[in-house]
Amino acid sequence: MILLVVGADRVDAGKTTFSAGLLERTGARGYKPRAGNDYWFDHDDCRRALADGRLYGKDATRLAAAEGRDRRPERLNPVHRLWQPAPGGGTGLLGRSDREFIVDRVGRSVGDESENEDEGGDDEPLFVRNATAEIPDAVADALPLEDAIPVETVAEFNEVAERRYVPAFEELAAEIESREVAVVESYSDIARPLQSMDPAAVSAVAAIEPGRARIYPGDRYCRACEIASSSPRDGAVEKRVGSVLEYLDPLESVPLQPLSGDERRDPGAIADANEPAYDALLDAAGTV
Repeated sequence: MILLVVGADRVDAGKTTFSAGLLERTGARGYKPRAGNDYWFDHDDCRRALADGRLYGKDATRLAAAEGRDRRPERLNPVHRLWQPAPGGGTGLLGRSDREFIVDRVGRSVGDESENEDEGGDDEPLFVRNATAEIPDAVADALPLEDAIPVETVAEFNEVAERRYVPAFEELAAEIESREVAVVESYSDIARPLQSMDPAAVSAVAAIEPGRARIYPGDRYCRACEIASSSPRDGAVEKRVGSVLEYLDPLESVPLQPLSGDERRDPGAIADANEPAYDALLDAAGTV
């Protein structure tokens, strides 16, 4: 059973908080197929990861802690992107009007860490760097970028993505589908974070935004993803949550209450606060 958590608001929708409580409630495995953070705005998080020669973010860290299996964040998250503000307001390669990508980590291996035998992902992670951007010294010093694949155009990036990113996502999708229960969190407001995941395996979907969770059956949501309009993003064509939900009426729309910082750090407190939303989601999945 796969429970998909998506964001109906592009920024700070509350997906990770909701997912952390859902992991506490269900005992599921957690996954964040794609993630990213900003070298400037998330600098403390970047420094913590780079200090160990690694690249990961706080969302995957929170999910790994909430599931309680002592997995490192990379095990939940095969692709992590590091951004930085774009100088002079330029868009940069694969960027927006305010930022550019610096480097991607592709792969889930983290050196000599002992992992469960069924986890896969034994290869060392690959790094892909933006050859048109100035790499901060701290990033260049911490990561093995001398072996990174440089890309200068979207066409080059798409070619690398086909060869290296797609197999990583396919491996992750097979792992997720093999789990008894998995919670998969999307990124930004992207409707399907993992194209290689079998839509038939998605049992139910929670679309999160400040103040409410809208609950959908997985099969109807995935069909809507197929017919929703697309928009170019990050070198690929992806569907946004808002475009998909235009074709659907939710089974339920459940209010979500604001939580304090201490509550957001406690998966048990999140699970208690969001109990009606989790009940509705599990009912949609046919488990209640």
